[in-house]
Amino acid sequence: MRIVSVPLGHRSYDIKVGPGLLTTLGTECTRLGLGRRCAVISDHLVAPHYAAAVRTSLERAGIESVLVTVDAGETAKSLKTVQSCYDQLAEHRLERQSFVIALGGGVVGDLTGFVAATYLRGIPFVQLPTTLLAQVDSSVGGKVGVNLKAGKNLVGAFHQPRLVLCDLNTIKTLPERELRAGLAEVIKYGIISDAVFFARLERDLPKLLRRDPKTLGEVVARCCEIKAEVVGQDENEGGLRAVLNFGHTLGHALEAISSYGKYLHGEAISIGQVAAAELSARLLGLPWNDAVRIRDLFARSGLPVAVKLTRAQRKRIFSAMQLDKKVSGGEIKFVLAKKIGTVEFGCRVPRSMIELALDFQVPAAK
Repeated sequence: MRIVSVPLGHRSYDIKVGPGLLTTLGTECTRLGLGRRCAVISDHLVAPHYAAAVRTSLERAGIESVLVTVDAGETAKSLKTVQSCYDQLAEHRLERQSFVIALGGGVVGDLTGFVAATYLRGIPFVQLPTTLLAQVDSSVGGKVGVNLKAGKNLVGAFHQPRLVLCDLNTIKTLPERELRAGLAEVIKYGIISDAVFFARLERDLPKLLRRDPKTLGEVVARCCEIKAEVVGQDENEGGLRAVLNFGHTLGHALEAISSYGKYLHGEAISIGQVAAAELSARLLGLPWNDAVRIRDLFARSGLPVAVKLTRAQRKRIFSAMQLDKKVSGGEIKFVLAKKIGTVEFGCRVPRSMIELALDFQVPAAK
């Protein structure tokens, strides 16, 4: 097992990475003094696999639990679903001494965290991420929230979990498409912070696609280390934390205009990161060969690197980007790369350049 600490003073917590960790949940919750009653929030796809084991672990530790099941997929990340969760927590009389557990992927984690942040003005929660994307990204850092029709994550809060347990065994049941989508966030960490890690991903991608346990454990832990370092310096996204949004401005807009149904999050930000690499080459001096390496690693991962948009869709995507949380004074800001492993945030990009990047044309390597 690998342990990564997120350094946030009295809100600090551990991320534990390894196989078989779900069975330790009850012991961990007791160690943290989280109370004797909780709700486990999961979706209808994940709950049949893992809810029984999670609740058994809690029961053995003397913790009473109730299971709250929501729909699967991005459309469940809504205020309507939040209301349903509130009603069930109230029906089962969860109190301020109670806590909530997120059992699932990024949607369940974001939704559950928001419920925990707002129910009774805030109760503790624990993250049990069951997808690669959630383990390396969304379960860490305390950004929780839900979507509006106008855009992604427009309603939310900062509410840190008390613990994150990344049980690598859950990756075994992950559909292939979800595994590949998770690699989009993994690759992002190499681009924004660690060129050596990026090179390792280029080398070890076949092992990751085969779900090699040792490689997965090392990669998940390294991603968590990078995110923990960034969050420790900028918990509430006042500046540096924006680097974690490389490729997300366009990716989130693409999700929004497709009604959160056509693309998985990782697929949308794969396209967004390839576009951001092209913008980086044109505006920040990213070597074209690095832009090609970025595009090719996403392509080798089985992720989309291009999209064809009609004129009407382009208009809608710009409208969606205007609603991005990083827009300031009506100006869209991007995270761009100077080189693999080094990025800058708050970059102003002319609309004409964004239009060009939407064609996703990266020259072939020489």
